[in-house]
Amino acid sequence: MASHLDLEEQEQLEQLKAFWQRWGNPIVWVLTVCLLGYAGWTGWNLWQRNKAAEASVLFTQLEQAVKTGDLNAGQGLWVQLQKNYSSTAYAAQGALLTAKLQLDKGKTDEARASLNWAAANASDEAYADVARLRLAAMQMDAKQLDEALKTLESVKGADFAPLVADRRGDIALLQSKPDQAKTEFKKAYDGMDKQLDYRRMVEMKLASLGVAVDADKEAAQ
Repeated sequence: MASHLDLEEQEQLEQLKAFWQRWGNPIVWVLTVCLLGYAGWTGWNLWQRNKAAEASVLFTQLEQAVKTGDLNAGQGLWVQLQKNYSSTAYAAQGALLTAKLQLDKGKTDEARASLNWAAANASDEAYADVARLRLAAMQMDAKQLDEALKTLESVKGADFAPLVADRRGDIALLQSKPDQAKTEFKKAYDGMDKQLDYRRMVEMKLASLGVAVDADKEAAQ
């Protein structure tokens, strides 16, 4: 009986050896690739977290520079965010903040450049859309109405549709197209949250064009 078991064990061992000789290397390679992939994924996440933490510190400093109106410090911090942390959300937020600071200081071209960067490179599309809306407003102020319309066309977020319509209404007024302005302002008004203060401004624009909205009836609903 014992010898029979020994023979079975030997046979199984031989089969195992044969299997390993045939499939051992492929199995080792597959396991190695899996382990390397896991290690890479873990390392990448850790690197991303460290990057985000470092960018957060710079962004906090940039916020302070904007509050105090320190253009040189603000632009220097923004350059660091842009150069070393462009893949983080803080870079896009930094571009928006820096553009505001630059505009406040009369640096129009620099503000445009910052907004263009955010529009093209923001990791979060929402920040890119905010940059496009602000850029369109600057183009409107410069009477670059066709450019402003093109910029607004690139705003894709559904949440921003009412603001896009409002901007288009303003442009239509500047182009002496009151009927088109009415259509756009009404679209903006209907799309905005009823509790939003800005909606009252759109209501006033419509009223100036002879379009009355029953705000009291809406409020009672």
